[in-house]
Amino acid sequence: MTYTDLYIDGAWRAGSGGVRFDVINPATEEVLASVASAEIADADAAMDAAAAAMKDWAARTPRARSEVLRKAWELMTARLPEFARLITLENGKARADAMGEATYAAEFFRWFAEEAVRADGIITHAPASGARIIVQHKPAGLAVLVTPWNYPAAMGTRKIAPALAAGCAVIIKPASETPLTMLALMPLLAEAGVPKGLVNVLPSRKSGALVDHMLRDPRVRVVSFTGSTGVGRKLLQSAADQVLKPAMELGGNAPLIVFEDADIDLAVQGAMLAKMRNLGEACTAANRIYVHAAVAEAFTARFTAAMAALTMGNGLDEGVDVGPLVNADTRDKVAAFVEDAVAKGARVELGGFVPQGKGYFYPPTVLSNVPETAACVHDEIFGPVAAIQTFTDQEDVIARANATEYGLVGYVFTQDMKRGLQVCERLEYGMVGLNRGLVSDPAAPFGGVKQSGLGREGGHEGMLEFMETQYISASW
Repeated sequence: MTYTDLYIDGAWRAGSGGVRFDVINPATEEVLASVASAEIADADAAMDAAAAAMKDWAARTPRARSEVLRKAWELMTARLPEFARLITLENGKARADAMGEATYAAEFFRWFAEEAVRADGIITHAPASGARIIVQHKPAGLAVLVTPWNYPAAMGTRKIAPALAAGCAVIIKPASETPLTMLALMPLLAEAGVPKGLVNVLPSRKSGALVDHMLRDPRVRVVSFTGSTGVGRKLLQSAADQVLKPAMELGGNAPLIVFEDADIDLAVQGAMLAKMRNLGEACTAANRIYVHAAVAEAFTARFTAAMAALTMGNGLDEGVDVGPLVNADTRDKVAAFVEDAVAKGARVELGGFVPQGKGYFYPPTVLSNVPETAACVHDEIFGPVAAIQTFTDQEDVIARANATEYGLVGYVFTQDMKRGLQVCERLEYGMVGLNRGLVSDPAAPFGGVKQSGLGREGGHEGMLEFMETQYISASW
């Protein structure tokens, strides 16, 4: 069953304005569903419901909250194919990629079920005054969660699970391109024992006004956003007026460095994962691939062969590796990056064209000899285009890798672990994959530095983003 209304206080609502919008299948350009668009009155109703529900939820024992999250993991794990199919329908990604996301999304419920009972505080003896220092962590308050279209399930559960573990209630504004997966999750959470009103979902075509309104409500104390740096800056400005806790996972421009002593097969495997996971529509995608000149020819040949072996088509079909991009704007932006790079001297090793027919497809593309002036070197490609550059000097490649306002993730491939760790420490990124093309893990603190965000998701730190630290001074 496809759910298409707003989810407020444990019930489906058509929306106060009666306005709906279409969700498009990017593989066929056909309408999947017509979804209710939330208005300000709906946001107020969701915040009222969340505030009421949180009183009881925050008072529950950590173990009681943990058991609900554990049940959510069990239920979602049993229904992974259903969620994967829905992800493919509204996002376009291939079946294997969609199953990977669904599995990853479910795992946040299990991880934070375990973390819910570990909001440890401390009691210490103040050295000078002799007083006791008691530190504890308390639920921060209502949380507004704004999620992107590239991971319709995982970007939601990565925020919902730690918020619930911390004792908070949430209002989610999913991307209007992909709201169906998050709406489908709501009956599952209710079945798991999440009280009505604790989790509310507000799809809307008036995202800016809706979120800005919620961030100005004094009951809201946390805003968690995943998306572009530009939108993140605007949300931070709104959050500043109420001095909200911001958790921002923003854009990236990930460098992937292949040194001359790297295991080339491992580097190709890692680059394929870092570049083509989620069709490159990820802030963690390898955006600039720097290969040492001594191995550039061998790496490029093997990497191009691996890209050429991928099959493009409707993500629902068996054997398809590469589905469509999410919409026409994303596809056209990717095509423009390729045209710009080629005009400035890049060489097309594979792909590099917009195919005919329906769907927002763009083929796996490899560009070599990409100049530093190419636009794709300085902005997120967000598509299946690999831009390869060469280097000869370690200091030079570190400087080039760091020469960006972004600092989310980088990747390093070398068989010299001493050098690898030294380079990792010098990269100005919140995360680094050393001989790995995948860094995302529910048990690890995900997040960036510089213009790539504030705070962390996942790990123990992810739950603390939804908590406030209280210190009590006492003597006895």
